[in-house]
Amino acid sequence: MDLYEYQARDLFEAHGVPVLAGIVAYTPEEAKAAAEKIGGVVVVKAQVKVGGRGKAGGVKVAKTADEAFEHAQNILGMDIKGHTVNKVMIAQGADIAEEYYFSVLLDRANRNYLAMCSVEGGMEIEQLAEERPEALARIAVDPLVGIDAAKAAEIVEAAGFAEELRGKVAETLQKLWVVFKEEDATLVEVNPLVKTGAGDIVALDGKVSLDDNASEVRHPQHEELEDKAVADPLEAKAKANGLNYVKLDGEVGIIGNGAGLVMSTLDVVAYAGENHGNVKPANFLDIGGGASAEVMANGLDVILNDPQVKSVFVNVFGGITACDAVANGIVGALNTLGDSANKPLVVRLDGNKVEEGRAILAEANHPLVTLAATMDEGADKAAELANK
Repeated sequence: MDLYEYQARDLFEAHGVPVLAGIVAYTPEEAKAAAEKIGGVVVVKAQVKVGGRGKAGGVKVAKTADEAFEHAQNILGMDIKGHTVNKVMIAQGADIAEEYYFSVLLDRANRNYLAMCSVEGGMEIEQLAEERPEALARIAVDPLVGIDAAKAAEIVEAAGFAEELRGKVAETLQKLWVVFKEEDATLVEVNPLVKTGAGDIVALDGKVSLDDNASEVRHPQHEELEDKAVADPLEAKAKANGLNYVKLDGEVGIIGNGAGLVMSTLDVVAYAGENHGNVKPANFLDIGGGASAEVMANGLDVILNDPQVKSVFVNVFGGITACDAVANGIVGALNTLGDSANKPLVVRLDGNKVEEGRAILAEANHPLVTLAATMDEGADKAAELANK
């Protein structure tokens, strides 16, 4: 789950990271009241989970509370890269002397954590990494040790901080690590981390992504951070039913058992779609090891309610759950859904009790179901049907 900037700021403050005052506002009137409370120069910042807010006009400096009202009036309702601004943060103005960059993230490729740091903050880090990679220090972080005093010192030295700043910056990096560790985050990013005119180090803008896998048991309070008003309704329905679902921009619905198989299916469908009007996968949906009628019905219900979906490819390898159980699940799901199941399904079964599973589907003879012998054949047929 990605957090809004104001939520990241609040997490930082809770863990002792130096931040400036910030108050979220949903109306121009609330923005004015927040500006009056903070006092002095403030910044009105659009709260959307996408970059480029400043370039889009979503970040404005206000010298008075009345200016904050006017800026909030203009920013609220604004569309920034497809995201509607429903709230703003009124942030205390900062006397910025220098801007830096810092992040710690989950490095999946190396099965490790990675800290990145630069004395050149404020700009898009992707641009810096591409144009001047030597200006971005990349330091591996051992998950068992984390960013302790020694690791923080290594990071600030590699990033090129002046000697007199290293102690203060290193102390802040250690606190940001505490946020990362204690909140079970996959990303904590500060851009910019600034030195003020008074010489203080402050996290001025934060981005935090939390690991949903840790939320239910370890961090039930994280549920309060989710903005259900802007959540995709299909993803919300899938989450409520315990399904691993991600909506994509395509026409072929995908159901599989096991994340690796589903990812492979996405690739095969995308490749097959090149020959059928360039149709693409519409989603990632992993039903896991079980494929009961209820689980399959829940999965199909989510996918079939996506208006972009034109066909569905069910690609299952029988292992823990045998193919005959999967086939019974599909038949049961179609019976459960009734008339709401109105899009063609291509089913490919393989593995444990595959012949029994295919026989069950053949005997059911459902008009929407087409059996495929291989994954390539199934992907091609699903793409063809989606293109009709």
